[in-house]
Amino acid sequence: MLTLAILEQTSELSPWILVICGTLITGLSLWLLQRLLMARLRSITSKTRYTIDTVLVKAVAIPLSLMAIMLTVATSYWLLTYAELLPSTPIRLPWMLVQILCVAAVLIFLDRIVHGIVSGYSERSQTIRTSRSIIQTITRGIIVILGTLILLSTIGVSVTPLIASLGIGSLAVALALQPTLENIFSGIQLVIDKPIRVGDFIELESGEQGFVDKIGWRSTWVRMLQNNIVILPNSEIARSKIINYYYPEKELSVPVDVGVHYSSDLEHVEQVTLEVAREILVSHEWGVDDYKTFVVYTSFADSSINFTVMLRVKEYFNRFWVKSAFIKALHKRYKEEGIVIPFPIRAINTEQESAQLPTPK
Repeated sequence: MLTLAILEQTSELSPWILVICGTLITGLSLWLLQRLLMARLRSITSKTRYTIDTVLVKAVAIPLSLMAIMLTVATSYWLLTYAELLPSTPIRLPWMLVQILCVAAVLIFLDRIVHGIVSGYSERSQTIRTSRSIIQTITRGIIVILGTLILLSTIGVSVTPLIASLGIGSLAVALALQPTLENIFSGIQLVIDKPIRVGDFIELESGEQGFVDKIGWRSTWVRMLQNNIVILPNSEIARSKIINYYYPEKELSVPVDVGVHYSSDLEHVEQVTLEVAREILVSHEWGVDDYKTFVVYTSFADSSINFTVMLRVKEYFNRFWVKSAFIKALHKRYKEEGIVIPFPIRAINTEQESAQLPTPK
């Protein structure tokens, strides 16, 4: 070993200087080795199209640094022992520190690899993207709890009474944090059941409309049309009625109500209306061109015969523009065809209004 060779060649120096130099040389060598290894791994993974290797390289960076520190501490302890600078009574602190660093390195590696995998695959999977924050929070909590128990066991603290007390204390914590726990489990339910997803356009029971911006472990964020955010507890989302305009698909039917004069030829009106509707759906960028639009007559109104034309758009917001284009085109075509769109007419009976009651005798 390089450190042993230096120790033998410079035995005439002070033992403390040898220990300090040996520790510094070991730490510096391990630091340089870690930097070179990480640079080489990043160079290799940058040439591949896989996600898991990049995640592994990012996850192993901090644990490698901790392992280098752990080996430096172990080397320093060995040098102190070799130079007979330690007291006769064994010291557990260095080995305890080594064990703590080793456990911490493993826990950090697991946390970073789970975080990296979830973040990396969230762009490919709608389910992971929707539940990313919840998955990361739950896994991090599990890792922290297990890591705490392992570290306590490492330093000699008995965890059996602690686990038993946690069983009793968890009931009090559950009662105290009942609303928070309800929101957490409601969030898990939303992720599993998927009534809403990140990016969906929804309408709340209270009437607000907006895009689902984030489904967190406690609340759901909805970005309204005014570009402000409404934050709702997950428990309220799970209990309320919600219209999801993006589920099961984004395409949306758009009804347009029209009325024509009673003297109109309804067969001709239907033919002209369908022609205009098909032209708009084919020519408009947000219309569904293969949709078989139809006309349904609905009622005899006071001034017109009413019917509904069904259009189809690619998503919710497109309906405004497609409907506007259809109304303009239909109005123009009706004028060319001589089809009248009536407006309410009120006749005033002047004779009745001017009549006077007979004067009582």
